[in-house]
Amino acid sequence: MISNHTLRMEKSSLSRLRVALISLLAWTAVGVVFAVPRLASNAAWWFVLRGSLADWWAWGLLVPLIVAVDRRLPIAVNNVRMRLAAHVAIGLPTTLVYSYLAALLHVAIGVMAWPEAMGLGPLREAMKGGVLWDLLVYLLVVGGWQAVQYSQHYLASQLRLERLERNFSEARLNVLRMQLDPHFLFNALNTISSLVGSQPKLARGMIEQLGDLLRLSLESGRQQQVRLAEELEFLGHYLAIQKTRFGDTLQVVVDVPASAQPIFVPSLILQPLVENAVRHGLAPRPGGGTVWVRASIEGAMLCLTVEDDGVGLGDNWTDDYAGLGLGVTRERIAMLHPGRDAGLYIGSRDGGGTRVRVLIPANTTEALGDE
Repeated sequence: MISNHTLRMEKSSLSRLRVALISLLAWTAVGVVFAVPRLASNAAWWFVLRGSLADWWAWGLLVPLIVAVDRRLPIAVNNVRMRLAAHVAIGLPTTLVYSYLAALLHVAIGVMAWPEAMGLGPLREAMKGGVLWDLLVYLLVVGGWQAVQYSQHYLASQLRLERLERNFSEARLNVLRMQLDPHFLFNALNTISSLVGSQPKLARGMIEQLGDLLRLSLESGRQQQVRLAEELEFLGHYLAIQKTRFGDTLQVVVDVPASAQPIFVPSLILQPLVENAVRHGLAPRPGGGTVWVRASIEGAMLCLTVEDDGVGLGDNWTDDYAGLGLGVTRERIAMLHPGRDAGLYIGSRDGGGTRVRVLIPANTTEALGDE
């Protein structure tokens, strides 16, 4: 059985081979480009092409050395002037090394005789005017390497930043979800406690419904989004508790088409809306009233509507008066679906009462804040 160490070594070898092949192709392409203007000379085109390829392949062989020297420079990366001066000083002897290496390659491919590549021949050729050009090529190699390094660091930093932002968003959503759960639990227990003495059977039934609610909440775990069908099941247990408390004075109409039920919605999104309608809309009104829960698909958006025919918002109501449940729900929608038309809208209902609309993308695949 192949060990992980062996697999890593094989992957590393393949990676180095891939880089070497890409480098060979790149320097070959440069050699061909620089050979084209010289093809019009009297020399044979194959002779000119081989000479140009040897010149640039020599630079390709020197790249690992240049990179190693750059990595070991004891000068801070942001000290551009000092690093440039250091590379100019290093580049001069490097160009001499290049002259002899290029000469050896010329001999290897039959462009130059062996005696010409020895002694002071390559050095004299370099001194005739090629030193400045070779130094420029050296600095371009260094600059290209620095550009590669910068792009890698930039991409790595961007990935780290995106990971941090995603982790922060998930943590923030978990905090918001935890705000909803205790808020609902406190209100449900308060409702049950009011019936324990006077109507113990009803209180026991409400406790059973609350147990089912807690079970569903635990089963959802840390899920920020669930299918609308699951949300309706959760809402059903909550409504059972409220109907036990209010009796016939509370009427609930749920109108959700089957086509909308597979769509993902923020978990616990309907319960605080209905709770708000019951507590602030119907409870203060003698004789109770009706709550309507509707869903519809409008283009690419899912529209959830919770209406009541209760006391309404009042003349002086503004969004600043939205309670904890509505405020947290609005913030969760904004975090789960940023930059979209998604949102929570509160207004008066035609005929009296309150109307709350939630617009979210009609996705049947779960997504977290990346639409």
